[in-house]
Amino acid sequence: MNTVNTPRFNKRKLNKKESIIMIITVLFVIVTLILIAVSFSVSLKGFKRKDEAHEYDKYFVMITDNYKSDFWKAVYRGAAATASEKNIYVDLLGENFSIDYSTEELLKIATASKVDGIIVSANETVTMTKLINAAVNAGIPVVTLGGDNTKSDRLSYVSVGNYNIGREYAKQIINIIQERQAAKEAAKEAENAENKDAAAKEPAGIDTMQVTVLVNSDSDERDSGQSTQNIIFSAIQDSIAQEDITGTKLSISIKTVDNRNPFSAEESIRDIFHTEDIPDVIVCLNELNTICALQAVVDYNKVGDVNILGYYDSEPILNAIDIGVVYATISVNADQLGEYCITALSDYFENGNTSQYYTADISLINKDNVAEYIKKEGEQDE
Repeated sequence: MNTVNTPRFNKRKLNKKESIIMIITVLFVIVTLILIAVSFSVSLKGFKRKDEAHEYDKYFVMITDNYKSDFWKAVYRGAAATASEKNIYVDLLGENFSIDYSTEELLKIATASKVDGIIVSANETVTMTKLINAAVNAGIPVVTLGGDNTKSDRLSYVSVGNYNIGREYAKQIINIIQERQAAKEAAKEAENAENKDAAAKEPAGIDTMQVTVLVNSDSDERDSGQSTQNIIFSAIQDSIAQEDITGTKLSISIKTVDNRNPFSAEESIRDIFHTEDIPDVIVCLNELNTICALQAVVDYNKVGDVNILGYYDSEPILNAIDIGVVYATISVNADQLGEYCITALSDYFENGNTSQYYTADISLINKDNVAEYIKKEGEQDE
């Protein structure tokens, strides 16, 4: 009897130990977040003494999925400039912490710290919905930026015209097809000139082109037809379907990128080049994926074979367009995005309501106009 009961007893004992360890771990995480929130709250009480004892009317925080990127830094500069004019202080939350916290963790900290307003680069996950609603229920208005959460009680959504972005990407895909067809026809004519009889007997054939659109993995966006990435992807498909493409069989697919951190995103994109069917066109929907894709194209010696359609106009992307590594990129008015976020929150506090949607301007940069942007970038650095 003892030999039978003993293993059962050890198993129950082991499960009890595992439960205790799990409870301790959860408590540790909760206590850590509370301590950070308390510490942050203390610093908030003293924020009025910043900038030579200047006293601000409101304190807002901006939370992004990658505060180190040039794009988000530019958006923050636009927000800070507008906030300063309205006597508001805005923090890019996370950049002064010694640990890189996730967007969700930073949102918890901001809510517990009772800031006056939150600007967050959101997604469509259930967790994000609950966190935004928790902030709103605590009396903190939330503006979603870039990525939205349509099921939440957020105040406003600030972004760009996602459908227009998709249409612009579609135009560039059509341009790439036309350029390849023109190059093929020119090569064919040269071949005909050398051997007319052989060329006349050879069938024309149909080219194939594979387009891969990179989407983030953390948003569960396939469950939301109105999500940012789904809207862009649908616009690409709709716009291309309206075009009369002859001589080319076009295939458009989605590649999910693990965007938990820059390293996982880089690995996800490099995996594309380890397959037999490397796409002819890669469409990137954010700055990080664009940087990773252009670096992979160079490292795997696929310049000229793989065309990259990028996002944003940071210096590395502009230089890549200039030397022919990136075909084109969407330039987003980052200053305007930041400005609209502050406008949405300040209008709410002043008037009790604000616009539900704010849309910033976009423009296309390619080999024809990239020199202008590089020159402008140089002038700004000076």
